[in-house]
Amino acid sequence: MFYKYFMDTQNFTKQVPDGDTHERDVCATCGFIDYVNPKIVVGSVVRHEGKVLLCKRAIEPRSGYWTLPAGYLELNETPEDGAMREAQEEACADLIIDSLLAVYAVPHISQIQLMYRARLQTLEFAAGPESLDVQLFDWDNIPWEDLAFPSVHWALKQDLMVENGEAIGPFKNPE
Repeated sequence: MFYKYFMDTQNFTKQVPDGDTHERDVCATCGFIDYVNPKIVVGSVVRHEGKVLLCKRAIEPRSGYWTLPAGYLELNETPEDGAMREAQEEACADLIIDSLLAVYAVPHISQIQLMYRARLQTLEFAAGPESLDVQLFDWDNIPWEDLAFPSVHWALKQDLMVENGEAIGPFKNPE
C-alpha cells in the first residue's frame, strides 16, 4: 500500500542513477529508484511410473494448451516451495522435489524459469482452478503439438535425457 501511495504522489523521471548502467524511474523529490526486475517462474516435470503429469491451461496465455505445473514465485517463498505450491494449485498434487532440472532465460518477457524434477507423493491429482484437465501421459502420448510454451518442450526433453542416464542437469536454454 505504501508503495502505491509513494508511486502515485511522486515526480518520477527517467534517468541513469549514479553507479548504474540502466535507465530507471527515479523520484525527482527524494531520489527513490524504481527497480523493475525479471519475474521468476517455478515449476516441475512431475513423473509417476514412467508417465509425466501435464495440466491443460484454463487461463491465458495459451488457454487450452498443455503445460507443466508452474507459475510465479511468491515473495518469501523458496523456489522448491513455490514449485510444490504451483503443483497443488494447478493439479491438486503433492510433490516430492528431487532436483533442479533447468534454469531458462526468457528475456523477451523478462522471465527466469526454474524447473525441477519431481515425483507425485500420492496418486491423487485433479484439475485446480487454473486447469481444465490434468493427466499422466506416456512419453509416446504427450500432446507435443498442443504444448503451451517452448520451455515445456525443453524441460520434457531434458528430463528424458536425465531419466535415460544420457545427461545430468541442470540444463539451460537449448542452443
